[in-house]
Amino acid sequence: MNTILAYKLFKMRKDGTLGPLFINAKQVVPIGKWLKAENHPTNGYAARPGWHCCYTPHAPHLSKNPKHGCARVWCLVEVTDTKSYPRPESQGGAWLLANNMKVVEIIG
Repeated sequence: MNTILAYKLFKMRKDGTLGPLFINAKQVVPIGKWLKAENHPTNGYAARPGWHCCYTPHAPHLSKNPKHGCARVWCLVEVTDTKSYPRPESQGGAWLLANNMKVVEIIG
């Protein structure tokens, strides 16, 4: 299995668990465990199945902490079975959409 190192922005809940920012937001994402991407169609969001990751920890449109109390943190992740998805620089440039992801560590 060829893996690529990438970065993903998560919300850090008050209880210390990681979760997705928007889609399937109640999911708990553990550190060190491989997770297969699931498809959760959500009104108001484009259907782009896969774990959305970046080549660098840079996504200006998402990096500001929300007002509802959860912090946002960047994590180093390993991903497999990826496709590159072009996005504007204001959205961090190209995204990786991965079928499998493992959080390696929280980097800040």
